[in-house]
Amino acid sequence: MGIPLRIYNTLGRRKQELRALDPARVTIYSCGPTVYRYAHVGNLRTYVFSDLLRRTLAYLGQETRQVMNITDVGHLTEDDFDRGEDKMLVSARLEKKSPEEIAEFYTAAFLEDLGKVNVVPADDYPRATAYIPEMQAIIGRLIDRGHAYQAGANVYYDIASFPSYGKLSGNTVENLLAGTRGEPDPRKKAPGDFTLWKGAGAKRLQVWDSPWGPGFPGWHIECSAMSTTLLGERFDVHTGGADNVFPHHEAEIAQSEGAFGHPVVSCWVHGEHLHLAGARMAKSAGNFFRITEIEERGHDPLAFRYLALQARYRTKLNLSLQGLAGADRALRQLRERVAAWTAAGGPAGTATAAETELGERFRAAVADDLDLPVAMALVAEVGRADLPGSVKSRLLLDFDRVLALDLGRETAESALPAGAAELLESRARARAARDFAASDRLRSRLAELGVQVSDGPDGQRWKVVRA
Repeated sequence: MGIPLRIYNTLGRRKQELRALDPARVTIYSCGPTVYRYAHVGNLRTYVFSDLLRRTLAYLGQETRQVMNITDVGHLTEDDFDRGEDKMLVSARLEKKSPEEIAEFYTAAFLEDLGKVNVVPADDYPRATAYIPEMQAIIGRLIDRGHAYQAGANVYYDIASFPSYGKLSGNTVENLLAGTRGEPDPRKKAPGDFTLWKGAGAKRLQVWDSPWGPGFPGWHIECSAMSTTLLGERFDVHTGGADNVFPHHEAEIAQSEGAFGHPVVSCWVHGEHLHLAGARMAKSAGNFFRITEIEERGHDPLAFRYLALQARYRTKLNLSLQGLAGADRALRQLRERVAAWTAAGGPAGTATAAETELGERFRAAVADDLDLPVAMALVAEVGRADLPGSVKSRLLLDFDRVLALDLGRETAESALPAGAAELLESRARARAARDFAASDRLRSRLAELGVQVSDGPDGQRWKVVRA
């Protein structure tokens, strides 16, 4: 890999060079959805971020393997004390479907939504329900190693047995206990202990046999089991949203390291929240919308991706409908310009010094903790640069290996009629020579071919007008 990727590790709170355990491949585990409801665009921002990580590594010459879990077991809404209604079962009851039908329907919708924003599919999408034996095996190891205890039909993690609990989030056991709400669960040694396995009540629909009686797994144990089963007891990167840092990822560290006796994840990377009108977008708050609703407003779904590229993944991003409409216009214009530069043609040749320098700056930007705002500024700089159109299109289509904005779509969907590319190139030369009479004649000839041409500060733009 020519330029190493430097990424911010939440554990340690610093940027560091990402060095894979196996130089041939970076292993990545990404926390996926609990499939009881549609994903909203705030969720999708997190998955776009993990996609940018994979695309950047590929751009820098590094292969990856990504695992993204599908939680089809549902988990409890109150993580502090493991109480509350199971989200999967609530949806099943409201929609009059089985938990399995709910999971299948919303998993398909989730994967379709990922495709709309050009997220490359993960190599594996393990379902939690397929890994119950692996979860039980880790719970057994934790009991044997003194990190967990059984209380009736439940098994809890004893956070006092793991002195570094809180190292990811910065929480301390004292603060956690001081912040507990309601009456502590009397079955726990301490209020902050979390559930690994919970005994099933009489009305529970998803139940598995276990050494501790019929029940179901806690939320956190699922990811420890799936990640280590598929990627091994040590892997490179674990991604997720900022809301996963505590309690979910903190609990994962305690479980995985407690079970295996050594660090499992080399680098923890988290994406920040998407806000709508200044408030965090969340299903529970009801202030969210799907990527399909962006389409229904007449916008390209990739306008959302374009908007997401304007901010670093570690900073909050505020979404507005006006900003989304602006991103849609900017993206369409950029595609038109790439198509025009491509159509204008020109000698391929070897890369000029200017082209090489712009390419190196783009690689440096994405290798610096995925600095996409700098990368997008370079896109604009290429557009203004005094370079042949063929060079501009070549650069931007190369950048699009990371950006994934389908910058070549206009070229593919609106192929120029025969002879139009040569007329566009002649017209560009006429305008450069300020021969406006010739420019107007060429515009008329292009119109006869069904090509509409307009001029702007960045040069001529065109589109094929379909009859």
